[in-house]
Amino acid sequence: MTTGSVPLHPFDALDDPGAKGLELADGRPIFLVRRGDAVHAYLNRCPHARQRLDSWPDRFLTMAEDHILCGAHAALFRIEDGFCLSGPCAGKSLTSVPVEVSEGWVRLRE
Repeated sequence: MTTGSVPLHPFDALDDPGAKGLELADGRPIFLVRRGDAVHAYLNRCPHARQRLDSWPDRFLTMAEDHILCGAHAALFRIEDGFCLSGPCAGKSLTSVPVEVSEGWVRLRE
């Protein structure tokens, strides 16, 4: 475990693949995305209009669960780095949040 890490969510409670919206202690909305043993975290804001990505709670992925989807404008983002492949923000990226998996938890690295 990294010094200064904060537990966010149990790793095994994340579907594979799957996503979960959370709020940090400072009020920032984020979401976690799991694929296999990897977990990525991003601010829950589209770089296009700064709106939340999830139109419904915890609905961040496409039906095929292979990309992140903005529910407002249908922009598609890569899971592994948040890069926008298509939509009004093509070429931009989601803001990543540093996380790690340790002791069965997804933890915020501070």
